Amino acid sequence: MMAAMDTDYEDYPEEQEDGAADEQYLQPIDADEAALYLSAEGPLARNNPAFEERPTQIGLLMHICEAFNNGHIGVFEAGTGVGKSFAYLIPALLWHLKNKERIVISTGTINLQQQLMEKDIPAAKEIIGRDVKTLLIKGRQQYVCLRRLQGAAEEKDLFSEDAEELERIASWAAATRDGSRSDLSFMPTSAVWSRVNSESDACMGMRCPRREQCFVMRLRKDAADAGILVVNHHLLFADVDSRLSGLGFEDTAVLPPYSRLVFDEAHGIEDAATSFFSGRLSRFRVTKQLNLLYHARNGRNYGYLNALQNLSKAEDELGSVISLAEHITAVLEALETAGMRLFEDNSAYRLVPENELYFGDIFGLFVQLRDALIVYTGGLQKILDAIDEEDRDIPAVWESRQVYRRLSDAALFCKTFLEWKEHPESVFWLEKNAFTRRESKDPVWYPVFIQTPLDIAPKMNAGVFAPVKTVVCTSATLRTGKSFSYWLTRSGASFADPDRVVCAEFASPFPYRSNVLLAIPDDAPFPSDEGFQAYTEEAVCKLIEAAAGRTLALFTSHSALRQTWEAAEVFLRGSGYTLLRQGDDDRARLLHLFKQDRSSVLFATDSFWEGIDVPGDSLSQVIMVKLPFSVPSDPVFAARCEALEKQGRSSFMELSVPGAVIKFRQGFGRLLRHSTDRGVVVALDRRLTDKQYGRIFLDSIPETRLLSGSIKTIASKVADFLV
Repeated sequence: MMAAMDTDYEDYPEEQEDGAADEQYLQPIDADEAALYLSAEGPLARNNPAFEERPTQIGLLMHICEAFNNGHIGVFEAGTGVGKSFAYLIPALLWHLKNKERIVISTGTINLQQQLMEKDIPAAKEIIGRDVKTLLIKGRQQYVCLRRLQGAAEEKDLFSEDAEELERIASWAAATRDGSRSDLSFMPTSAVWSRVNSESDACMGMRCPRREQCFVMRLRKDAADAGILVVNHHLLFADVDSRLSGLGFEDTAVLPPYSRLVFDEAHGIEDAATSFFSGRLSRFRVTKQLNLLYHARNGRNYGYLNALQNLSKAEDELGSVISLAEHITAVLEALETAGMRLFEDNSAYRLVPENELYFGDIFGLFVQLRDALIVYTGGLQKILDAIDEEDRDIPAVWESRQVYRRLSDAALFCKTFLEWKEHPESVFWLEKNAFTRRESKDPVWYPVFIQTPLDIAPKMNAGVFAPVKTVVCTSATLRTGKSFSYWLTRSGASFADPDRVVCAEFASPFPYRSNVLLAIPDDAPFPSDEGFQAYTEEAVCKLIEAAAGRTLALFTSHSALRQTWEAAEVFLRGSGYTLLRQGDDDRARLLHLFKQDRSSVLFATDSFWEGIDVPGDSLSQVIMVKLPFSVPSDPVFAARCEALEKQGRSSFMELSVPGAVIKFRQGFGRLLRHSTDRGVVVALDRRLTDKQYGRIFLDSIPETRLLSGSIKTIASKVADFLV
């Protein structure tokens, strides 16, 4: 039986320039042979005495083999414990060995990238007994640019602490293997790193004096002959954007060409694509570019204009450009003040016809900013055009051209924002952001002006599902109820030929029925009732005591989290429980403390609903305070709801409920991470049982024992269950 797995994979066609084999020479994967690798008779079983064959894993693997063979869009939900990484890695490796086509694996989190590169891919290669060159690709901003580092080190206008950071980066750059920021032993400030990192529009390519040592060029060369590329969703969408903007799908863009793609953590691709394809403008984004060209400090002038004035024959433009920068800065400050006035108690504010009058000052300032940027970039262009051809490869000229392009983009953003009514495909809104000054811990708030696509599905279809021959999409949470339709619609896969789309569910092998208790108290007020917060505070404290700590409490609002944490601090004082709160420390350190301290409780919201892995006794109880519906005031969510309502459709049932179901399932999935784990999920939201749509939530999770009753009864039974 094993002889079948020793198939000679050397007999494959030569790799084409576009990274794809000629269609007529493609050799299909034998799904039955591939399945043997993960069977009780395979190498994984022989090398691991504790191995247990997983029928759902083998079923998933065989479906993925068929997706590669038939050019399908495979949408596969794989529950926790199925082992989806091996299920797609083995077909991907075998496909490359047979056909020399490059496969891109796109993930949503750094943790999964690390797990793939450090554990899963080496293990999968060992299982099949063959090697395939595999490479982790990060965004080029994550790599140091040696030319820019040298130029920054020669600048004399840095503060002493910045100079020390630069020296540390320079020492590291001389010894590092890959030049990526994650290889640094310390975290540089964003201001310093942005001066020395690699930027596509500042790259001199073959003209660069440091090209032979360039980490990005070395990475590109390695990527060109790699069989498997591991990237994150953001980088993949950067590649898609470049190809849709005119580079096409046959040549290298951000990534080398590929024809087979695997989305892991595919439930998050709509949010990732929405974030990537949004345009943003803030005072800091623009003034950073202006300061790169010119700024004065301590009676001295710094910036690229110093070099340009010695190179350009249009030196008479320099004075007007410098003076105009001061005007632009003043307009930006006024724009920031006007934007902040809109927020009041909200953190976001959407531009709609009903509040257009409130944007009068902002529109006027956008006109001033647009016109000033157009004049400024026009003057800068004259300066650059008046530089002799032989001097145009000087680094300061290249850096100035980068500034020109970014300021031109800012002017275009102003124009689009002013013409917002002509862009119904976009949502225009403001978001309140904050940064902390070095000398103070108090946050400094400022507005960011944003343009977000209303629907990313058409772009996803044009850039991913239509041109890529095989797209495998997998996650533990793709269904709502028993249907994949929500994910298919939101992601753009629904545009594809229905014959290409194959959906399947592979249930978790974990013993949810025996190891998990789902409790829903029947004495809880509804979340909209006045007494719900007080009930939450009492219930959470009782449940923490019942579980002896070991609890992840998930909230949907920061204010509810804060109030409940403060109440627990008082109620549980002297109990010995460590109460951790999101925002009090770095996310990774909070998770580390939570895992190490079995008596700890983590109060969290937002990102902690998904992507955290705490196996064992450190997490024995998950409390979900409310069903995680999107905030109705969120500008993008509200606009998408309105678009559905205008079509006569129910935004609540088509958008609100499915989105909340996906996040609810993610929160539920935090509990069991190993087959031996056991614990309790407590949902304090009675809408699960009292509202008709609650059945969709309950039908979307594995079958568990259901417990109801008063919170006092539930706390007692939780304590008994967790003994």
